[in-house]
This record gives sequence, C-alpha cells and structure tokens, in this order.
Amino acid sequence: MTPDRFFSLLLALQTREAVTAADLADRLGVSVRTVLRDLRWLQEAGFPVLVERGRWGGVTLLPGGALDTSRLTPAERDHLALHGLDDEQRHQLGAGAESRRARAKVAARPQPATSRLPISAVVTTDNRPWFGRDAEGADPSAVVGDVRRGVRLRIRYRRSEEVEPAWQVVDPYGLLAKAGRWYLVADRSGVPRLYALERLVDWRPMRAPRRLRPGTTLADVVTELTSRWETVDAVRVHARLAARQLDRAGRILGSRLTVRSREGEEVTITVACREIEDVRQLLPFADDLTVTDPPEARDRIRELAARILHRYAQDPSGRSGS
Repeated sequence: MTPDRFFSLLLALQTREAVTAADLADRLGVSVRTVLRDLRWLQEAGFPVLVERGRWGGVTLLPGGALDTSRLTPAERDHLALHGLDDEQRHQLGAGAESRRARAKVAARPQPATSRLPISAVVTTDNRPWFGRDAEGADPSAVVGDVRRGVRLRIRYRRSEEVEPAWQVVDPYGLLAKAGRWYLVADRSGVPRLYALERLVDWRPMRAPRRLRPGTTLADVVTELTSRWETVDAVRVHARLAARQLDRAGRILGSRLTVRSREGEEVTITVACREIEDVRQLLPFADDLTVTDPPEARDRIRELAARILHRYAQDPSGRSGS
C-alpha cells in the first residue's frame, strides 16, 4: 500500500461510522479486492478495523485508530486527499512540500511491536515507465493553476500525426497522472478527450466559465476514456509470432494481445488496434512476426518495410547506395 493510499483509506474510514468496501474502492480509485487486501494489512498492523461481511455489513474504524488531523490546514487536507501520485508527480504539481508537511503532522497511535520486518523496508514503488524521457511540454503546476480557476481554456496542441500545433477551445475537468505522464482531461464540443501535456505548446485561460456535462466528474471522464482505450478493438490484426518473442510481445502490447494457438515454434496472435496505422507497433518484431489479416494491415506493413529499406539504401549523407 502506498503512503498516500494508506492515509486516504484511514481518512475515509475516519469520516464515516461505517462504509462498504465498494464505496472505499470507488473513492480510492482501486478495485474492491485491493481495498480488502489493504484492510487486512491495517488489521495485521494493529489498527482497530472491523470488517463485517454480508448484506448489512461494512467497514468500521473503532475508537483508538483515528488519525490526528486537527493540526492540518485546509490546503494540507486537500493535498493529503490526493491519491495515486508519487513524490515526483506531487513535486510537479507544486504540492510536494504541503504533502510532506501533512504527512508529518498526521500521526497514528504507536503500533504493537512485531518480529516481522516493516513493510516499508521490503517494498518500494516507482510508477515511472521504463526508459521514460525527461518531462517535456507544459508544466503541470502551471496548468493546474488555470484549471482550478474553473474557466474554459484556449489551448495550442500538437497531435501526434500533425507537424504544426493548432488552437482549440476546451472545457477542462482536471489533470490525470498515468504511467509517468500528465494529461489534461477536457471536453471539446461536448466530447471527452485526453491531451498529453508533453504536446501542449501553449494555453490561455478565457473569461467564460467552463461548460461541463451535467452530473459528470473528473473521475467519470477518466474512467470513460481509459476504459475505452484499454478495450478498443476497432481493428483486429491477426499474425504469426515466433514463440520466443511471446513474453516480449506481452510487455509491449499488454492487454491488446490475445494468443489464439501454438504450433511448434510459432504462436497465432490477435492484436486489438484503434486504427490500421497502429501496426507500426509490430515493427520491433521484424521477421519474427508475420501479419496474416486483414489485407490492409499487410499492405501497410509492406509499405512501411519498403520505406525503411529505401532509407537504409542511402548512405548517411542521403545519397543512394550503388
């Protein structure tokens, strides 16, 4: 359990006499299974947490287990309520100092001595992606200041397939930190979108208040967008892959990869893509992968391979080889 989730969970238990595991999962943005595991950890650590199962059951923090939040300022309470961010991301928001002060002020009762090593001594976290680049584009701490004003934003944004950025007007819900990157979550003409801050060239707050869809929250929009990305299957690309590359394919393609069958040293796979252009993600497997269907995916792979061959038929100065 990360420190921020630890505090968020105890604060949630402290503010209500009884709450269900499902309510806690929704508040913390994790699964019910994760909440139950965290509650079991709190019980084993000596916190008086009562978990009653069944239709009329719930989770209760008994007297003696509450956190002392009386010394927290409103700003420190606000930052302590943030969950899912590591120290670096809190620093990027300009919230690092207040978060540290809040954690230092909050003190739980001393826990019983145990012969086991502290969990903090044997578990560490790092949510940055492998080989991640240094932060580029807009500064999250600068963007969040204008987002908190509750106004529309005029942003200058460069899409991945565009060379020049373009201006557009959006209605911001807030920021999302995911997989080591920051995103602006906003509606454009009533349609929810994610804007990577690394491609946000410039922005201007407008005088008009933001126009959000009634009853829609930041968490609602994030769930809608991320679930759509993770379950998208607009194009299903079928291929044969060398079995020795299967583990690597799983790391690169994640849940988009489905293994259909295995024959000898090859496996038959299906990859869910948003569009045909996503077959570029299959190029790292070179001749260990053969796209079999659909025909337009094979054609695009063939075009990309021809362009690569043409590029390397030239010497570094750009002249064609003999």
